[in-house]
Amino acid sequence: MIGFPLGLAGGVLLAVALALGAGFTVSVVFAVLGALLFITGLQLARALGGVHRRLAAVFLGDRTTAPPPLRPEGRLVSRLDARLWDGTGWRSAAYVLAKLPVGCLGAYAVLWWLTGLINLTAPLRWAAFGQQPEPGSPEGMPVLTPIPFGGLDADTFAGTFLAVAIGVATLLCAPWVTRLVTDADRWLIGTLLGPGELADRVRDLEETRALAVDDSVALLRRIERDLHDGAQVRLVAVAMSLDMIRQRLNASESGGTGDGTGDGDSDGASGGVLDVARLRQLVDGAHHNATEALTELRDLARGLHPPVLDDGLPDALATLTARSSIPVDLVTDIPERPTPAIETIAYFCAAELLANVIKHSGARRASITVAQLDGRLLLQVGDDGHGGADAGAGSGLTGLVQRVRTVDGRMDVRSPEGGPTAVTVELPLHA
Repeated sequence: MIGFPLGLAGGVLLAVALALGAGFTVSVVFAVLGALLFITGLQLARALGGVHRRLAAVFLGDRTTAPPPLRPEGRLVSRLDARLWDGTGWRSAAYVLAKLPVGCLGAYAVLWWLTGLINLTAPLRWAAFGQQPEPGSPEGMPVLTPIPFGGLDADTFAGTFLAVAIGVATLLCAPWVTRLVTDADRWLIGTLLGPGELADRVRDLEETRALAVDDSVALLRRIERDLHDGAQVRLVAVAMSLDMIRQRLNASESGGTGDGTGDGDSDGASGGVLDVARLRQLVDGAHHNATEALTELRDLARGLHPPVLDDGLPDALATLTARSSIPVDLVTDIPERPTPAIETIAYFCAAELLANVIKHSGARRASITVAQLDGRLLLQVGDDGHGGADAGAGSGLTGLVQRVRTVDGRMDVRSPEGGPTAVTVELPLHA
C-alpha cells in the first residue's frame, strides 16, 4: 500500500525528467539542459531506490546492501560525465520505472483483501443496515469480486451467504496474490537496487585475497615456529654434543684434560684414558636429536605438500582413511584431475574433518565422498556422531572455511544436535 503511491509518483516524475532530457539532447542548443535533466532524474532514482530498500528491509525483511555512493572527482565536466554515466543511477531508474506496473499490481493485490472483507459483511449489511434492494428492482445487492469483469448480485437474504463464501475464497487467495507481487518486487530490488554482480564479485575477491594473504602469513609463522622450537633446538643439541665429543677426543689425543675445567666431570678424559661410556652417551644423544630433527623436518615438509598426493587425490585419501582409527567408507569419482593446489586443499580439508570426527564427534563410522559436478570438485565428510559442529564458533572449521574461500570455494556444515553431521566442501577444479 505504501509502495503504490510512492512508485506512482516517483515513476511519473522520473519518466517526465528522462523524456524531457531525451527531447532536449536532440537539439544541440539545449543539449546541456538535457544532460542536467538526465542527471537530476538519476539522482532522484538513487534517492527513491534508497527509500524502497528501506521499506523492503522494514516490511519484507529483505535487507539489500546499498551500492556505494557516487563521489565524482576532477573538473566540472568530469564530474557531470561521471554522474551521467552512473551505472547505479541507471539501474535505480530502471527499478523506479518498473515499479509503476508492479505498484499497480500491488494495489490490485490489496483489492483482493478489501473485496473479501466487504463480502463477509453482506448479511450484516442486508439485515442491519437495510442495504437490500427495493421491491421490484431488477438489481440486487452487488457482490464484489477482484475480477475486473462480470458481476454478481444478491437478490435474497440467503444470497448474501453466497457473497460470504466468495469473500472467504477471495481472502484465502489474497495471500498468494500478495506474495506473488512482493516476490517480484524483492527480485527487482535485489537485481537493480543492490551493488550489482560486478561489485559483489569485486568485494568477494577482495575478501578472498585478504584471506589468502592471512593464510600464507599464518603458514609462514607456523613453519618458523616449528623450525625454531623443534628442529632448530634439536640440531643445536646435536652440535653441542658433537663439540663435546671433539673436545674429549682432542683431550685424549693430547694426553691431557682439554682446557682443565671441562664440564665438571673429573673422570671424563684423564691421563689419556678415553671415557667410552661417556662418549657413547653423547653419541646416542646426538643420534636421537638428529633423528627427531629429521622426523620433524619430514613432518613439516609433509604438511606443506603430502608426498601421497603425487599419485593423485584418490590414492592420498585411501592412504588417509587406511590410517584412521575408526572405519571410513571412501567413494571417489574424479574423471579429471584437479590442479595440485586444489588437491592439496581438498586433502587437508579431508584430513582435518576426519580428525575432528575422531576427536570430537563420538562417531563409530565415517564416510568420505569425492566427486565432480558441473566443473566443480565436491568433497563430503560425514559421520554418525552426536553432531553440534559449528563453523562459526571459533573452531578449526573456521580456518577451513577461510582456506577454502582463498580459491573461490565454499563449505557447508550441517550438524544438528544429535547428528548426523555432513560437511560439504565445494572447490573449483583449477585454482
